[in-house]
Amino acid sequence: MAWDINLFNWIHGVSGWSVFSDGLIIFFAQYLAYILFGAAVFFIFKNKGLKSKIGTFLRLALTVLISRGIIAGAIAYFYARPRPFVALGFKPLVNETNTSFPSGHASFLFALGFVIFSLNRRWGYWFISLAFLNGLARIFAGVHYPTDIAGGILVALAGWAIVYSLLHKNEKTDSRELREIQPEAGSQN
Repeated sequence: MAWDINLFNWIHGVSGWSVFSDGLIIFFAQYLAYILFGAAVFFIFKNKGLKSKIGTFLRLALTVLISRGIIAGAIAYFYARPRPFVALGFKPLVNETNTSFPSGHASFLFALGFVIFSLNRRWGYWFISLAFLNGLARIFAGVHYPTDIAGGILVALAGWAIVYSLLHKNEKTDSRELREIQPEAGSQN
């Protein structure tokens, strides 16, 4: 995938221009994830009612577990792609030790972003935009190829789709069962 390496070299070429730009890259690559995690926790607690808070938490937790914990973990186990700084022999702006594909940060942050987007579009746009900024910064920092980030996004989308379909299926079943239990309007028993 020569295009992946060429795109990586073009994006990563910005690193080292100045202390200021490197500092921004390090902040967005390494620390933005903590801010987004805190925003996700805030998103849970801004909901009214305990049931809504629990529902939001479960959607977020299940999607992250499936995306980052199961799918991304399985792919990384069977396809151990070395990080760009290992393969190309340079010092990255941030330290990472495990494999490169798919991006764990991207699969985690986009999983949160897709769930939040499905619950609140305005929050979701911001969250997904900032998750993308984190992914781009990780390419700038030299710890991921562009396809690592794209792979993390697809893994997160798959995890979200699995959780959404399971919960949506259960909601349909619950409402169908509720209709069967409730008597029809105007009927006398």
